[in-house]
Amino acid sequence: MIPLSVLDLAPVPEGSDPGQALHNALDLARHAEAAGYHRYWMAEHHNMPGIASAATSVALAHVAAGTRRIRIGAGGIMLPNHAPLLIAEQFGTLAALHPGRVDLGLGRAPGTDQVAARAMRRNLTADVDQFPQDVMELLAYFRPAAPGQVLQAVPGAGEEVAVWILGSSTFGAQLAAHLGLPYAFASHFAPGQMMDAIAIYRERFRPSEYLAAPRVMLGLNVFAAETDAEARLLFSSLQQAFVNLRSGRPGKLPRPVEGFEASLDLRARTMLDHALSCSVVGGPETVRRGIAEFVARTGADELMVTAQIHDHAARLRSFEMLAGVHASMDAVA
Repeated sequence: MIPLSVLDLAPVPEGSDPGQALHNALDLARHAEAAGYHRYWMAEHHNMPGIASAATSVALAHVAAGTRRIRIGAGGIMLPNHAPLLIAEQFGTLAALHPGRVDLGLGRAPGTDQVAARAMRRNLTADVDQFPQDVMELLAYFRPAAPGQVLQAVPGAGEEVAVWILGSSTFGAQLAAHLGLPYAFASHFAPGQMMDAIAIYRERFRPSEYLAAPRVMLGLNVFAAETDAEARLLFSSLQQAFVNLRSGRPGKLPRPVEGFEASLDLRARTMLDHALSCSVVGGPETVRRGIAEFVARTGADELMVTAQIHDHAARLRSFEMLAGVHASMDAVA
């Protein structure tokens, strides 16, 4: 079986606060490391009361210092929000402290609403159309500094940072293929163009100094529990969060609610069915079957699993159960 990795948004559940969410993030990372997960990534989102990973490089430093082997990284940094030099310095610092463990996923969305995007713009002309040039500038900062080089990232120059391109459309697929970089698709919340993006990336990939062959990682929601019914109950927290977000009411991660989906109107159910179609929800056998079907359908090289579960203990149990299912599949394979 292919490797499993973790995407953690450091969820802030109702009744809790961001500080506890970040402590929970480290706890999850330690459990993921012990269970054999390959990577642990955090994502940059702003102005969202239910997500505590806005200062992504700072949160990752906290996690990296509390773990030993698992790769840590951003999934992703929204590059239009930042000057490439500053990101090179931040992730160069992480790589200097934790050599051989640092990934940097780059996206071109703001990761927030328009009000927050305007509040944190780095200059009046910054926009997503500069994303390819910003990526190339950032890659250059990680190369060893040449004699007499006027501007360099310190730390950063010569550090080992694995750069990924993230996307939820075919744009990122084309860019990743052109630059010869690994590609991660946000199928866990925006699956519409997933198959087209995978095909474009694989067909147009150019081998590079970074990567000899295409590598695709796909986002997948996995909610595992002892029974299918229990897993569906846990899943209702994410469903509520999506409805709230799409209704312009972002908040903390709601407590699970019995029968939530049945209470929705047709429009809301249709939205959830589409946005969360790349989800595996159930007991061990349902999860095993769902993972196998998703990998067979997509040809993914790696899965980046996320689980927005209100109760931290249940979230840990979900990831542990998935690791056990994955190990049994690997043994059979």
